[in-house]
Amino acid sequence: MSKPPDNLGIWLINLPKDSERLANMQSQLATMGLTAQVFEAINGKERAVELASNVNEQAYLKNTGQPIIPGHVGVYASHKAVWDLFLASDKEFALIFEDDVVFHDDFRQALETGLAAHRHWDLLRFNAIRAKLPVPQGLLGKYTLNAYIGPFTGNAAYLLNRHAAQKFCEQIWPQTRPLDHEMNRFDKYDYRALGLEPFASHPDDGGVSTITGVGFDQVRKPHWSKRVPYYRLKITNYFRRANWLLKAGMVPGSKKPLDKNS
Repeated sequence: MSKPPDNLGIWLINLPKDSERLANMQSQLATMGLTAQVFEAINGKERAVELASNVNEQAYLKNTGQPIIPGHVGVYASHKAVWDLFLASDKEFALIFEDDVVFHDDFRQALETGLAAHRHWDLLRFNAIRAKLPVPQGLLGKYTLNAYIGPFTGNAAYLLNRHAAQKFCEQIWPQTRPLDHEMNRFDKYDYRALGLEPFASHPDDGGVSTITGVGFDQVRKPHWSKRVPYYRLKITNYFRRANWLLKAGMVPGSKKPLDKNS
């Protein structure tokens, strides 16, 4: 198995208490010939006072239709800290994992395919919670490189380049959404957020999330009547994303083979 390229940094985000998850991830990565730097995840509950100044709770409620929970603050701050480490390194690309990823047999193939086609993306996801209304940008062997007009969320396994990381680090605070929703605002950050499908991994927290609790028991949604601004914004976001993709020449899309060198 070939060695990962020298210009790729690999980070794994893990809370110290989740030692079993860490061991599972390291075992899977070793099987694929990958080694990650372990980043000690920021615990949003334990550091709530410290992180409070980085959160706009009123805007979060308006944008999501529900109050923010400590887990969402922690994951937001954790990824931001990893981007800072990436930008301080000499690496050209960062491969970032959360600790609940299940890798499919073709993950190394998907990774190598994505890196070879790096001129076509700024952020590339290898799994998603939601990936709606895909717009194919071309074929990369057995994979399709997709942009998305609908919600494209989930940060369990993704690649990003320095351009995207710099954009995020300059504008990411204060927090007004969950991290994956913020990163889906490619129209704001002016970068290309794509997915490589079929996805070569998937998240599986066993129903026990360090963000939302057991069976989402930490999530509290107000009555639908109080979430009207959220629904209005959600619809508007479809138009914003479609407009950005149109201006970027990524709509209507293509299913032709992509030239990795262009």
